[in-house]
Amino acid sequence: MKGGIHRLKVSQFSLILIGFVCATVLVLAWTKTTLLTSLIPAQGRVLQLDQDESGPREILKGNDSSAQSDTKQEEPAASSGVVFSLEGENSKNLTTVERIDNPPSIIGEAESKEVSSGKSKQIKADTGLVAPKNTSSIESFSKREQTKNLSADTEKKDCNYAKGKWVFDDNRPLYSGFGCKQWLSSMWACRLTQRKDFEYEKLRWQPKQCKMDDFTGPKFLERMRDKTLAFIGDSLGRQQFQSLMCMVTGGEERSDVQDVGYEYGLVKARGAVRPDGWAYRFPNTNTTILYYWSASLCDIQPINISNPSTDFAMHLDRPPAFLHHYLHKFHVLVLNTGHHWNRGKLNANRWIMYVEGVPNTNRKIADIAGAKNFTIHSMVKWVNSQLPLHPGLKAFFRSISPRHFFNGDWNTGGTCDNTTPLSGGKEVLKDDSSDPLVAGAVSGTSVKFLDITALSELRDEGHISRYSIKATPGMQDCLHWCLPGVPDTWNEILFAQI
Repeated sequence: MKGGIHRLKVSQFSLILIGFVCATVLVLAWTKTTLLTSLIPAQGRVLQLDQDESGPREILKGNDSSAQSDTKQEEPAASSGVVFSLEGENSKNLTTVERIDNPPSIIGEAESKEVSSGKSKQIKADTGLVAPKNTSSIESFSKREQTKNLSADTEKKDCNYAKGKWVFDDNRPLYSGFGCKQWLSSMWACRLTQRKDFEYEKLRWQPKQCKMDDFTGPKFLERMRDKTLAFIGDSLGRQQFQSLMCMVTGGEERSDVQDVGYEYGLVKARGAVRPDGWAYRFPNTNTTILYYWSASLCDIQPINISNPSTDFAMHLDRPPAFLHHYLHKFHVLVLNTGHHWNRGKLNANRWIMYVEGVPNTNRKIADIAGAKNFTIHSMVKWVNSQLPLHPGLKAFFRSISPRHFFNGDWNTGGTCDNTTPLSGGKEVLKDDSSDPLVAGAVSGTSVKFLDITALSELRDEGHISRYSIKATPGMQDCLHWCLPGVPDTWNEILFAQI
């Protein structure tokens, strides 16, 4: 009996001992596994993610030497988010391997994991955005994304390019008044006259509420690839046309540019001093720039075609026949009128006002102001009615270019002798246009407003003034501008909107 009890106690002791040993082994094994886990390199734990090519991947190459992050560290999971890799200590360029369809505008919660002693890092962005590990790169990337979205939002809003200020810029002018002889009329190239001050060439317009794209010839031509831009208006429209030709070519001779005026009937008639306009094509981009002279933007037709001294019907409610005929070829249209609307001009040209095909009898539009108002509204209405028929067309109506005659008018001794830029101010603060007639006409239509009046009013030193090539005394030209000069800015604002 005692022997049985002894054997039972020994058996129980053995079982207890075996259980203790097993428990000890389990504890040691668990402890060792935890220790080993902490010693295993991180790369081994994410190696499978590196080899997983099933999901979209973005590669960011950046400088990791100063990488710091306050984001929570968590091992990326192959089933969630996008895996990013930062490789190379000296690489700084962001390379996109596969585009994220709808990236958010800013970086949200980003989770990172260090790999291979800090030389490579795995980053998972909950938002789906690529984010550099180091703080400075994250801030820079975030700012770029926010800037993109801010720019997009700004573009959605109408920018008032007419509100801003003139600033001096040593990178101006955009071309040489000496060199642009192929496109620029010598009477407007003030560098060829006796004028000695050229500070007016160094001014650049800076809008207050938005940033204009820097103008370059190649950028313009690429934007206008396979397109035609047409200026139709008076001599100020011709100045804007010549200015643009000089800007696009940089004022250099271009033998490759083709004269295609014949395609638009712009050839000099027998006995004429010049054709009714010009058209030039840049063959590399198939870009055409043209100008057609129409001082009043009315359809002008001889009343008696068989009589050489006949009067001309000035159809106030009809667009110029040239515009009506060639509108389908245009992609950008810039219209202007203004300074030919005076009784002297109409009488000298033998223009008789017509409305609805007959001489005008409406006393409200019989005077010059009424006729001009009626014509501009009629023109805008017609162009606006044509835009749905030509969905690729953008139409602009430019506001009037200001005159600066002091102490008289153009024919009564008026002068513009000031040569100091911005002596009357440098900034336009008002929101309303200085040309309410055109502003009112385009309001509520799809015709865009190219508002240049107020900003040009600050530039009285930029006119031709008393300078000429022959240096002969006479009337001063305080209407037209020296080129390079103010009309270049008109084209920069136009470029920003096309």
